[in-house]
Amino acid sequence: MSSPSVTSQTTRQSTPPASRRAAPGPDPDELQRSQENAVVQMLDVPDVADELAARFAARGHRLYLVGGSVRDALLRGSGGSDREPGDLDFTTDARPEQILAAVRGWADAVWDTGIAFGTVGLRRGDRILEVTTFRADTYDGASRNPEVRFGDDIGGDLVRRDFTVNAMAVELTGDERRFVDPHGGLAALAQGVLDTPDVPERSFSDDPLRMLRAARFVSQLGFTPAERVAAAMTAMAGELSRITAERVQAEFSKLVLGTYPRRAVELLCDTGLAGQVVPEVPAMQLETDEHMQHKDVYTHSLVVMEQAIERETDGPDLTLRLAALLHDIGKPATRRKEPDGRVSFHHHEVVGAKMTRKRLRALKYPKALIDDVTQLVYLHLRFHGYGKGEWTDSAVRRYVTDAGPLLDRLHRLVRSDCTTRNRRRAAALQRNYDGLEDRIAELRRQEELDAIRPDLDGNAIMELLGIGPGPAVGKAYKYLLALRMEEGPLGPELAEAELRAWAAENL
Repeated sequence: MSSPSVTSQTTRQSTPPASRRAAPGPDPDELQRSQENAVVQMLDVPDVADELAARFAARGHRLYLVGGSVRDALLRGSGGSDREPGDLDFTTDARPEQILAAVRGWADAVWDTGIAFGTVGLRRGDRILEVTTFRADTYDGASRNPEVRFGDDIGGDLVRRDFTVNAMAVELTGDERRFVDPHGGLAALAQGVLDTPDVPERSFSDDPLRMLRAARFVSQLGFTPAERVAAAMTAMAGELSRITAERVQAEFSKLVLGTYPRRAVELLCDTGLAGQVVPEVPAMQLETDEHMQHKDVYTHSLVVMEQAIERETDGPDLTLRLAALLHDIGKPATRRKEPDGRVSFHHHEVVGAKMTRKRLRALKYPKALIDDVTQLVYLHLRFHGYGKGEWTDSAVRRYVTDAGPLLDRLHRLVRSDCTTRNRRRAAALQRNYDGLEDRIAELRRQEELDAIRPDLDGNAIMELLGIGPGPAVGKAYKYLLALRMEEGPLGPELAEAELRAWAAENL
């Protein structure tokens, strides 16, 4: 409660002289309009968007630049993102057939594969544009298939979008551009917060993939989910099972390829969504690794992924990042406590490779990527023991041959797998790997390691042994290849002598 003296003073000076009165504050509505005008001026709207808007305006329709196009333009304008401009998304009161009429003769190409959902795609020059009729869909709650209903106003369209930062629009068909932000997307963008225009439970029920998309935006843009969004993701994680594996995989790949994938993976694990996508990752929690240097294998794997990203040279590498994240998923199944109290994970690379293949198949990844990630997981421990000096040239050749075109990625993965806090040990591991790479380089100069083959090909084998095509040729070829691995290049004469000696005993 205020003191009497303060109250008295306030009363006596409640009407100060005009010269001392504070200037009236700005009108809130006027201030908001001023801010919105400034936002519109920030936007670098391509000429092609204005051309399209003129065609819609001439036909009495409204056209809005909307969604990610506006969000990313604002981020670029404020210096908050270096994301390259992508496709342009628009929404309109025009119905699909009216959209087609408006772009006919102007677009270089038109496709209507999404016209049942009100979407017309088109190309003008080198820009891809997508125009969609206002939507006011309803969902049955059991699948992702909506009952498509077209809306009549921008407000109804924006409220059904996934996040407030994607629920901003700029009208292009009025006398002047108008910024539309009924759900506070601009403020959320400035604060880096992900929230939903509608209550998150309803939004995620309409499309459960939005929960995974939230984690993707955490990775790509560094955003943080609002508390109510994270709570809904946790409560509704099981709803993701309604979504096809292909769509889940597409979002997960974008998440892994983002700028902050560790944050996103942690969000997936904290909310339980990882159990629907990659349950092997949260299963690594609380599993102490063999070096006793990390709280758990889970944390170690996240650090390895971050270190692998630091070693990328040609942009984000999905194969390398997946291998880094999954390389130790075989540890929980192989965890053993030894008599001396240490924890071991014998053959976890073998078990982990099988688990990796199974998980990536379930997510419908392409076979080539599955094979590559699985092989990296399988090979990631091969290097250990090299520093003791027992590796022969034959072992180096096998290392290179087994890695094949994955050798550079394997180098990065193995180096990243060193997360010990013991600086001396870490330095020793890096020196040992430097030594291995030096030996590989030297053998490559001498022996064409990247294409190791026997000294005799199949035709030469058949001619020398006087046999035709068949299993015997394959056996002879494998023998010469193994010999090549052990001894290096033999030359034709010695190879022929070795082959004759082998054939005398085996054919």
